[in-house]
Amino acid sequence: VQLQASGGGFVQAGGSLRLSCQASGRTVRNYSMAWFREAPGQEREFVARIFRAGGSIAYADSVKGRFTISRDSAENTLYLQMNSLQPDDTAVYYCAASATVILSASRSAQSYANWGQGTQVTVSS
Repeated sequence: VQLQASGGGFVQAGGSLRLSCQASGRTVRNYSMAWFREAPGQEREFVARIFRAGGSIAYADSVKGRFTISRDSAENTLYLQMNSLQPDDTAVYYCAASATVILSASRSAQSYANWGQGTQVTVSS
């Protein structure tokens, strides 16, 4: 599956953005999909994921209650709605997909074989 992320930008603290991840080649319904982010000088960290079987959703504690992950099978697209953005949310955001990841490993970047190119999110204070 090929992934194309978009929707990043520059926003003031408290603002909102919606990221999109368009998939091609395979249907997203058969994949577990996730968002990760990477800030300068830091490791790539888990943000949110939706599991392929049953659509179980999980969030990092730092974004819980502010971010919402969703999947539109008809459009073959993964979304991340980000509200109440803070400067600490500034990072390059990546979407990822895996057909084989197990639930217990689904927060680990190493579990995902397919990645989008990343989209920059910058939040000013």
